[in-house]
Amino acid sequence: MDGMSFFNNLSTLFDQEVVKAPVRARGRAGKTGGPKRHSVGGRSAQRPIVKPVARPTARPAGKPAPKPGPNGPVDRHSHHGPAVADHNLVREAQAKAREIIIEAKDEALLIRAESEKQQRQLVTSLEEQQRELNRRLDKIDVRLTQLDSREEQLDVSGKELEKKRQQIEANHQQLLSQLEKVAEMTRDEARQQLLDSVEQRLGQQMAQLVKQREEEARQQADQRVQEILVDAMKHGATDYVAEYTISTVNLPSEEAKGKIIGKAGRNINAFEKITGVDIDLDTSPTEVRLSCFDPIRREIARISLERLIKDGRIQPTRIEEVVAKVAKEIDKITLEAGRQLCHQVGVYNLPTELMSMLGKFKYRFSYGQNLIAHTLEETKIGIKLAHELKADVNIVKLGCLLHDIGKVSDDEEGSHVELGVKIAKKFNMPQAVVDAIAQHHEDEPFSGVEQMIVYIADAVSGARPGARYENYEEYVTRLQKLEEIAKRHAGVRQAYAIQAGREIRVLLDPEQSKDNDVMVLATKIRDEVKEQVTYPGTVTVNVSRETRGQQVAG
Repeated sequence: MDGMSFFNNLSTLFDQEVVKAPVRARGRAGKTGGPKRHSVGGRSAQRPIVKPVARPTARPAGKPAPKPGPNGPVDRHSHHGPAVADHNLVREAQAKAREIIIEAKDEALLIRAESEKQQRQLVTSLEEQQRELNRRLDKIDVRLTQLDSREEQLDVSGKELEKKRQQIEANHQQLLSQLEKVAEMTRDEARQQLLDSVEQRLGQQMAQLVKQREEEARQQADQRVQEILVDAMKHGATDYVAEYTISTVNLPSEEAKGKIIGKAGRNINAFEKITGVDIDLDTSPTEVRLSCFDPIRREIARISLERLIKDGRIQPTRIEEVVAKVAKEIDKITLEAGRQLCHQVGVYNLPTELMSMLGKFKYRFSYGQNLIAHTLEETKIGIKLAHELKADVNIVKLGCLLHDIGKVSDDEEGSHVELGVKIAKKFNMPQAVVDAIAQHHEDEPFSGVEQMIVYIADAVSGARPGARYENYEEYVTRLQKLEEIAKRHAGVRQAYAIQAGREIRVLLDPEQSKDNDVMVLATKIRDEVKEQVTYPGTVTVNVSRETRGQQVAG
């Protein structure tokens, strides 16, 4: 429709041009009596006016003849020639316009027919797509219906299975009860009897296996190992020995106790609350003892109390100021101590926070052995062993340096091995270093040579004579515990803890035991000692069984 409208407008435009041409001609001819316009078929046309030819008449006498113009005599009919030419041009223009309009209309009809054809094709395609979509929706509806039905079936099957499971469990419990009544023993008793029976049958194989492993270990050990250990211990000697200190503060007089206590005990209460330590004033008239599991807090409290006594102004506000100042000084001291420890063993790229934690070793003791001294000594031994055994020195160095880092952790949950592993992972230490920390007390099987070297260096440093001490009561308690563990096994006649608790000698009754029981019992006692007793170094378990026969000939 837009095409037809365009060509109608084009036809009108040509008509207007045709009309304008005669008008202009008439305007020119109006001055000389030119042709007039006539309307033919709705369009203006120009026709010449035909006048009768005037016959020449005689000029009256006495009248002069007309004067000729500059170009000759004037002809009144000379204007008819241009009008006829314009009329022919208009007719030709009209004919061409009609031809153009007809061609344009034909082309418009073709365009219209083509667009209608495309429209019909598009409608057909859309209808086909709609039908396809409807078919797919029908399939989806059928699928959803099937899924709903299957889900209902699964729910029903699940309920049936749950009922059957409960029924089977009830039958199982009923059978167990009947079996216990028939066997006249509980399930735990039956399990223990079965294990004992299996242990008796496999005792000989276990003993042979243990003996075979020992022989293999003896074959692998040679004189070179002893030389390496001796040389490592020689190079691991530190410049200072382990420190033995207690957190006590000397008083200038008994009057200082009154100032420490304060009015209604406000000073001592404020001091204990701020520092987190307990003050014991009953030890001696001129001595105060501080107790706390955290060695850093105990050290801060000791220095703060000494400064307060020296200053004389002991009051809650002053206590808070002094403790805060001393805590900042201790942080600087621990950071410097940790940095110095790292530099002494050749480690320079540890994070500052980790070096500060290592500096806390300065105030931490294990069985009387200062942790900085122990760590420095152990690291030197480990480095020497790593060089001799061609192991990774950096892994051994970091493992020895960080093996006891869990002992200064702020987290109270878990052993120092577990806390140390957590700290190492927090600072993205290599997995080999994490394994060395986790395995330095044989809590896990050794994963490599470097981890075993860390364990050996730790044992050498902690177990050497003079490295550690403990009070008499703890010493006696450990010996008694070792002997009790050995004596509560069947067939043991006597057990003795010797060499300061580093060895247990167990004597078996030959009439109540067999030769195969020797290795099995030694393994059991070793495992129980690991789980129940805290001890420095290692504990060796020796189990003996001896049968003697004597006859007298008369």
